[in-house]
Amino acid sequence: MSRGTNQKFKFTYLMKIMLAKTDDEHALTMPQIMEELEKYDVTAERKSIYADFQDMTDKFGVEIIKEQIGRETYYHVGSREFELAEVKLLIDAIQSSKFITQTKSRELINKIKSNVSEHQAKQLQRQVYINDRVKAMNESVYYNVDDIHTAIYLNKKIRFKYYKWNVDKKLVPRHNGDWFVVSPWALTWDDENYYLVAFDDLDHRVKHYRVDKMMRISIEDEKRDGKDEFKNFDMAEYSKATFGMYQGTKTKVKIEFSNYMCGVFIDRFGKDISIRKVDAEHSEINVSVNVSPQFFGWIFSLGKDVKVVGPSEVVEQMKECARAFLENMN
Repeated sequence: MSRGTNQKFKFTYLMKIMLAKTDDEHALTMPQIMEELEKYDVTAERKSIYADFQDMTDKFGVEIIKEQIGRETYYHVGSREFELAEVKLLIDAIQSSKFITQTKSRELINKIKSNVSEHQAKQLQRQVYINDRVKAMNESVYYNVDDIHTAIYLNKKIRFKYYKWNVDKKLVPRHNGDWFVVSPWALTWDDENYYLVAFDDLDHRVKHYRVDKMMRISIEDEKRDGKDEFKNFDMAEYSKATFGMYQGTKTKVKIEFSNYMCGVFIDRFGKDISIRKVDAEHSEINVSVNVSPQFFGWIFSLGKDVKVVGPSEVVEQMKECARAFLENMN
């Protein structure tokens, strides 16, 4: 058998063929494998291919399974670094991420698809289409996240310009274009947006910022502040208390509701909340939330079977919010 011109790449091409063309549902016979290698101008004997299969399994963790079907012997890749279900999950996460632009979504999906066989990739085509809902228009968000992670790792502050939308649908700088300098501590994903959670040096408190509205980020030489505030910081609790990531005064409020609504509050605040019986048909909870118009809006959206009953100042704020809304309707 004459040797092909790409013999030194035989192992690489063989692994590529097996990963791309075989899976639990699709396999190749030895003649088919040799034929695929010839397309890369590589020739091989059965014995050397068997040895390569063993090396793939032992040294690279790519399991090659041998299966006898009738008179034919088939070979296919077994376990992979990512299972098909895991790849689907990753693609769904990218698809639903509003902060990842359409262009970057397509790039990421194409890269992820390389982790499954060609046959499995066809099953993912249904998920590859970016739907029509709003996707972030700021491509830099992808790199902002990396810069923020780097600053957190280096224990450094960051500086950036912070923007907002105006009625002309243009991003304009907040605070007259002044620089924001904060100590970054965490990133969180809430309501389809990516947020930086940081310690604000000027106000001396924890704040959050939409990453897709942060621009011209740079890492400062100064070390971060806020270590004590973040020593026992619970991101899950912060997210539960903050509605739509809007700031507000953190207050323990008492909410009364019909028993059939209990699932709404368990979903929002977790199974650890204490639910107390009011009467045969009603219960109540005490939870810490950032009291804001967004919190009131959430309560209003739940209907007449839910009401805030304390503290009195929060009840009055909610009534005033409702009155202002009704007056605005006239």
